[in-house]
Amino acid sequence: MVDPAFSRVIIQTGILISVAYASGSLVYYKGVKVNYTRKINHFALFFVPMFLDNILPVEPSIESIIIGSFLAVCSLIIYIKPVRNKSRIIQRMFLSFDRPEDRPNTLLWLSTQITVGYLILIPIMIYFFKFGYGDLILIPILVNGIGDGLAEPVGVRFGRIKYKTYALFSKITYERTVEGSACVFFTSIIVIIFFHSGFTSSEFICALIIFPIVMTLAEAFAPHTWDTPFLFLFGFLTIYIVKITPFISVSYTHLTLPRILLV
Repeated sequence: MVDPAFSRVIIQTGILISVAYASGSLVYYKGVKVNYTRKINHFALFFVPMFLDNILPVEPSIESIIIGSFLAVCSLIIYIKPVRNKSRIIQRMFLSFDRPEDRPNTLLWLSTQITVGYLILIPIMIYFFKFGYGDLILIPILVNGIGDGLAEPVGVRFGRIKYKTYALFSKITYERTVEGSACVFFTSIIVIIFFHSGFTSSEFICALIIFPIVMTLAEAFAPHTWDTPFLFLFGFLTIYIVKITPFISVSYTHLTLPRILLV
């Protein structure tokens, strides 16, 4: 009998490869902006695993998460130029996230962002599970997946108010938009409301006020393409501070939250 975890990995890998190839084909054949196709991959990376959790549930372990993260980073080797030039499929996949303005640093920025993102995420996940905060781990992940995923396409399509940001290993400055950053802000509010049961009433109010501001500033000041490590670091840090601060963590039983916030 085939190991369910192995089947899950094969199916997930196949879906992500198909998404990358299809979105790269949109760039190649239809001239779709990489700013859009890049985020198709972004959404797939975050939500395909969640979708498969409902179809092929596999009990996660720290060991499997570490191994999966390591393999994900190592898989990027297929995109180095000598390798990708030997495969039309890989070239098309690379095209789906290779923004012209990022060249020649596309792969450098992508690989360092993913590596540092995992180096932040894994220890924090271990710590949160150990101290009973496991139900809150998805909060920064969802804000990164949805809010940051929407920020660039919304900014490209509707952005009018622009500001500058810098990039690692480069003197070039890049533009972001207030409209794009607003996606992170409003997504943060929605996600905190969705996870309200993981907080006491006072923690919830504090998180609802502070967390969206912190996440928006983290995205705004993060180096170009390096949003994920900053959103993870400051997102989890904010939640942790809210949970451990004594005067915040006290539950005020007489405080009734508006029903609309608890739906």
